[in-house]
Amino acid sequence: MMNENMETMEAKVTPVETEYDGSQIQVLEGLEAVRKRPGMYIGSTSESGLHHLVYEIVDNSIDEALAGYCDHIMVTINPGNTITVRDNGRGIPVDIQPQTGRPALEVVFTVLHAGGKFGGGGYKVSGGLHGVGASVVNALSEWLEVEVHKEGKIYQMKFSRGKITQEMRIIGSCEDTGTTVTFQPDPEMFDTLEYSYDILHKRMQEQAFLNAGLKISIGDLRTEDGPRDSMRYEGGIREFVTYINRNKTPIHEAPIYMTGRKDDAVAEIAMQYNDGYNEVLVSFANDIHTPEGGMHETGFKTALTRVLNAYGVKYGIIKGEDKVSGEDCREGLTVVISVKLPEAQFEGQTKQKLGNAYIRTLVDNVVNQQLTDFLEENPSVAKSILEKAMMANRAREAARRARENIRRKSALDVERLPGKLWDCNERDPRLTELYIVEGDSAAGSAKNGRDSRFQAILAMWGKMLNVEKARADKIYNNDKLSPVIQALGCGIGEELNLEKLRYHKIIIMADADVDGSHIRTLLLTFFFRYMRPMIENGYVYAAVPPLYKLRRGKTEKVAYSDEERDRISADLRGDNANVKIDISRFKGLGEMDPHELWETTMNPETRTLRRITLGDAIAADQTFTVLMGEEVEPRKQFIEKNAKYVVNLDF
Repeated sequence: MMNENMETMEAKVTPVETEYDGSQIQVLEGLEAVRKRPGMYIGSTSESGLHHLVYEIVDNSIDEALAGYCDHIMVTINPGNTITVRDNGRGIPVDIQPQTGRPALEVVFTVLHAGGKFGGGGYKVSGGLHGVGASVVNALSEWLEVEVHKEGKIYQMKFSRGKITQEMRIIGSCEDTGTTVTFQPDPEMFDTLEYSYDILHKRMQEQAFLNAGLKISIGDLRTEDGPRDSMRYEGGIREFVTYINRNKTPIHEAPIYMTGRKDDAVAEIAMQYNDGYNEVLVSFANDIHTPEGGMHETGFKTALTRVLNAYGVKYGIIKGEDKVSGEDCREGLTVVISVKLPEAQFEGQTKQKLGNAYIRTLVDNVVNQQLTDFLEENPSVAKSILEKAMMANRAREAARRARENIRRKSALDVERLPGKLWDCNERDPRLTELYIVEGDSAAGSAKNGRDSRFQAILAMWGKMLNVEKARADKIYNNDKLSPVIQALGCGIGEELNLEKLRYHKIIIMADADVDGSHIRTLLLTFFFRYMRPMIENGYVYAAVPPLYKLRRGKTEKVAYSDEERDRISADLRGDNANVKIDISRFKGLGEMDPHELWETTMNPETRTLRRITLGDAIAADQTFTVLMGEEVEPRKQFIEKNAKYVVNLDF
């Protein structure tokens, strides 16, 4: 995981030459109503919001690393699901903050929009732009304690739900510097208090990739043998790209790395092509993930397309007007873009999109100059990339012709819906459901058992195309996927328009066995690669059919898991241990009669549906690459690791 021999990354930020004291803590406004509207500050009070508390505190430590004063951050999940974040930075200032007359440490944790990030000289580059992190975490914690090692003394302060319970005081002496924050999320504020090591580990690993040479340690002390890890990547985002592509086959050996600076802004890009067809573009601004992109992504995409076309024309690979599009240029590309800049402009506290226009110019210039140089110096790699883009271009044209052919046949018109679709009467998509059902017999039962007012049934047969190994032109002509595209009515890929989606609940209903899991995975791969906005908007579900039928006399019940089977069996048996309970396992949806299928799997009053979520795009991409890609060994390892969850496999 650590490569001590790799050179230190060129874009490492040098320390800001300034004192860090209370005069640099700028107060914009007082702490207001965080507990009344926590979603405004951390997104939600669900699991994501709970983990966001940790990110806010870690981001403050990352800011110290960006300024050049911190090289080790430690995150610990303690027994009882409390969190400790410790760094070896300068330590939060403890002197008197001029505007308030109070210790700067107190101001940071009790005043919203207070911190060293508003032009006071504390930080040139900061991810915690709004300065609300520490105070919001404090407001949403049942209790919080902070210790600062600074100038030979240990300072301590305690809070509860944002209020001071112990004034700042000196509790000892020290020779090191740094800040330690420990907090207990408030059960009055959150739906869950259970921290996930995997979620936190993923975020910490991401931060280690983005800050070359920074060591981040994470440990779970809730059990004696809880996981622990320590991460440091001297290669920075180059190692990030290699990590993302670890289960793919690159077409050139090492990631292409580019970096440049203008004034206090720095841009880094690492990119590598693989032999697949899917694009993975991940961008960050000041170490904050920007899933909705922004100016840095725009600058990259524009420059990449321009450079590849110019090179192709210059060397005769692209002839005449046969230019490659941006989509063609990014087929099979994995790229990480990281920019660090002062006064970053994000859309909202959740920092989804970067708006600084000058960053587009910086990234564009870096890619334009350095990628051009790379292609000139590596003609064999350049030829491989251009040939891949040209093949993508030809496949895109083939897909366009296939779409037009389908339109000419009116196959996408609602009057010419698939023959194996039994539509519903309701026409408002917000009220309708489409069950995609494996097998004619199961589809027949579903058709006869459904509520035809709002439930539509589409029968699937056999195993469909694995889109992980196919381009779009193969999809339009595929007899298994065409009915799905026609039934949904919203198009795929670049043409997808959710306003035309005919159903707002798309429910995959497959048997609870290996074949059913395969069908489900193939469909989800298709939705993920070509209709991802449907998943992002929460329109895709998996039905959860029962596994067992239990009968005692005239009483019948169904169970959806082994645990539920045992519990129901015990309930039916009651105090009579000799009572016989007939237990049979459902072999498949097709053996259920319409009434059974309605009551167990389709009735909104009694059914269980599992909403499919992306979670994280990188993790989802890795999952589908492993499950449906060419490499056998990673798939084998995944199955061995997750075999015990196969019945409830969820994406």
